[in-house]
Amino acid sequence: MDRDRKSTGLKSLQGKIWDEGYRVGELRGEVYPDVAPALERWVRQGIQIAIFSSGSVQAQRSLFQSTAAGDLTRFIRNYFDTTTGPKTAPESYGRIAQVLQRSPAQILFLSDIAAELDAARTAGMQTALCVRGPGLPNSPGPHPVIRTFDQVSGAPFAGV
Repeated sequence: MDRDRKSTGLKSLQGKIWDEGYRVGELRGEVYPDVAPALERWVRQGIQIAIFSSGSVQAQRSLFQSTAAGDLTRFIRNYFDTTTGPKTAPESYGRIAQVLQRSPAQILFLSDIAAELDAARTAGMQTALCVRGPGLPNSPGPHPVIRTFDQVSGAPFAGV
């Protein structure tokens, strides 16, 4: 885990350990202040929200259940982890589109990792690079840059 390997077995174990920490209140999910209002707005607009993380589904649920903004899992319809495939493999995004029952072109994939965005775009998804810090690139290449979820409009996308 110190090497941040994306091993499914290690991520599953990590999720189980974290789950205990969340249950006893030693851990709390951290999200940016714009996340909860954006998730609520997108759901009101009929946008299906899904998460694709290298963390296990269990870890994702635990994190989103325990944020300072409250339990955000009510907004998230699907969770995907490394059992779907590597985040840098276009095939993983194709599997996600199948589960969501959407054409890849109907899905907007947000990430702060260009290699993940490249894979999603190769699979046919729309992409945007989420940049949260000062001094980071405004134009990293083929992916539009957003600095806040407020920049993501209510277009008919399934946000992943």
